[in-house]
Amino acid sequence: MSPDAGGPPAPDDFASRVVAVVESIPPGHVMTYGSVAAALGSRASRGVGQVMAYAGADLPWWRVVRASGHAPLDHEQRALEMYRVEGTPLLWSRTGAFRVDLERASHRP
Repeated sequence: MSPDAGGPPAPDDFASRVVAVVESIPPGHVMTYGSVAAALGSRASRGVGQVMAYAGADLPWWRVVRASGHAPLDHEQRALEMYRVEGTPLLWSRTGAFRVDLERASHRP
């Protein structure tokens, strides 16, 4: 029912659109929070982060990375496992830290 008809508001359109974009990212590829927002015609990268915080467990969350190419904060080890399974291109530092090679792995819907 539409809000104009006096019924309950429609589900959060932004959240459902974020979910659709994240689900479209193919294995071995990533998008940044900002690029997910941009794909929706928005600049709300933090809003994308909020959606991922609530719905991310049911999504390929490791495919959404920070602008630097680093995995989601506090989920680096699990993300690394998924990147290895999917063959996601990675860059390694001398200290053993990694990040996704955005030049090679970025998905552009």
